[in-house]
Amino acid sequence: MALTRRLRRSRDTSPESPDDAGTPEQQLPPGPVGDYGTITATEPLVSPVAAAPQPQRRAERRLSVANLGPILLLRTAHPRQALITAAGIAGAAALAGRTSRELGLVFVTALVGQAILGWHNDLVDARRDARHDAAGKPIALGTLDAGTVWFALACGVLLVIPLSLSNGITAGSAFLLAMAIGLLGNVVLRRGLLSWLPWAASYALFPAFLSYGGWGGDFKGNPPEIAITVLAALLGVGVHFLRALPGLVADNEDGLRHLPLRVALRIGATRLLVLSSVWTGAVLVALLITGNAVGLSQ
Repeated sequence: MALTRRLRRSRDTSPESPDDAGTPEQQLPPGPVGDYGTITATEPLVSPVAAAPQPQRRAERRLSVANLGPILLLRTAHPRQALITAAGIAGAAALAGRTSRELGLVFVTALVGQAILGWHNDLVDARRDARHDAAGKPIALGTLDAGTVWFALACGVLLVIPLSLSNGITAGSAFLLAMAIGLLGNVVLRRGLLSWLPWAASYALFPAFLSYGGWGGDFKGNPPEIAITVLAALLGVGVHFLRALPGLVADNEDGLRHLPLRVALRIGATRLLVLSSVWTGAVLVALLITGNAVGLSQ
């Protein structure tokens, strides 16, 4: 009742005309209200609503999520190339009539192998990427420690070996050999005229990985068709050209003279992009036609 009387008295004394608007508002003396303590007229009767987070805070939160270790490791693994390559190999296995569980094994094996190659590539190129301020390279930007990537790479190797051999001894050996060639290609031959050779050799081993493969090594298989092996090697060359295109300027500044850069200096990067895309697409079509005509295995 005391609080009600004070609120009515405050309304009666509030200004009703513009002339009274300038007079300072009267402040009521504190008084007891039941057992809840003392309330003054200047204290808010309703607690203020918490302010909504500012856009800058939301951006900082998104930025912190992007800098989490697992996310940075995923970006360093070249996830787009890994997924496309693993899906392509699994798709070829599906066209060859492999069972669903074998398709899953093929996909996971290829995905882990490609992640290892991506991690190794960024570790080898860390200094060059830092010198050119390459975007999307956590190691070069200093947001991801190189030791963490080396640890992930070692764990990936320990995982990919049993995964590969689960496809069969011969098939697993072919896949591990393809990986070894890819790792070697990250270090040697990539700077000169023979830069295409590791790509061609590693891709040429993928048909053997599929033709000899089976669940748990039960299926021994047969050698792959020679035409399929040659076309797979040509596909590797096309992928090499496409992958080299984004780094042509930096490679030229560093004095590299790999095959895609030599061709780009003669015909231009735009024409090289068109030719590489046409080459890769034509080889894929030839693989589909040849595989449908003669099959994967001899």
